[in-house]
Amino acid sequence: QVQLVESGGGLVQPGGSLNLSCAASGDIFGLYDMAWYRQAPGKQRELVASITDSGVTNSADSVKGRFTISRDNAKNTVALQMNSLKPEDTAVYYCKAWRVRSGLQYNYWGQGTQVTVSS
Repeated sequence: QVQLVESGGGLVQPGGSLNLSCAASGDIFGLYDMAWYRQAPGKQRELVASITDSGVTNSADSVKGRFTISRDNAKNTVALQMNSLKPEDTAVYYCKAWRVRSGLQYNYWGQGTQVTVSS
């Protein structure tokens, strides 16, 4: 079992920056791949960026060059640095942890943090 708690959301003007953080507890953090997802009103939840247990990152085309995912295994945290924010980045952002063990995938989600980009 992994518990995830996101923080760092808020209201920011277009072009601004925010840094989201996700704190994990309950299991060995370094065994898990991590990701940030987002869900805007009326839309499906979508992958924003991911980072494997070994630090390999991937991100959606819509955020490439603007968002950066990173992890600190010593502090059991994963962060999402968001720069040059746009109104279309407005969404609830969720942290996800997952691992495969004995052929089964185990997924854990945080409660989400609201990001609003508006002037």
